Amino acid sequence: MKKKSKIPSSTIGLNKKSRFDYFLGDRFEAGIALQGWEVKSLRAGKLQLNDTYVLMKDNEAWLLGAIITPLPTASTHIHPESQRTRKLLLHRSELTKLFEIVERKGNSLVPTAMYWKKGYIKLEFAAATGKKDYDKRDTEKKRDWDREKERLFKH
Repeated sequence: MKKKSKIPSSTIGLNKKSRFDYFLGDRFEAGIALQGWEVKSLRAGKLQLNDTYVLMKDNEAWLLGAIITPLPTASTHIHPESQRTRKLLLHRSELTKLFEIVERKGNSLVPTAMYWKKGYIKLEFAAATGKKDYDKRDTEKKRDWDREKERLFKH
């Protein structure tokens, strides 16, 4: 019988599809402006990061497409919007660096993970360039070959 560890994992959610769909470059970390019900839902692990991206607009960074499902115990006088646009909290120097990255052709900002850090919720995102279909097939072939190599060397 396995015992649950008393220390919970700091990871809230991952975007595993991002590594398959994009070539990931520099990684960044940002805080997020959240409402109270969203923090409670994130503690319960109610997060979907698939098909999300970071938008740079009006000298600010915004998280679009993240779905935080409200808990059924949410207050009756609050009408939670699960897929609202959330502001990312970054320093001015980080924002200017991100604007330079986004202005280059073919680059976008893709969230890769959301996690707890010193009691705060942080979002990790990366500068990304989209993969073509043949790039995705090459990645899949390489991954299969590496797995097969491991099996052969194990025996």
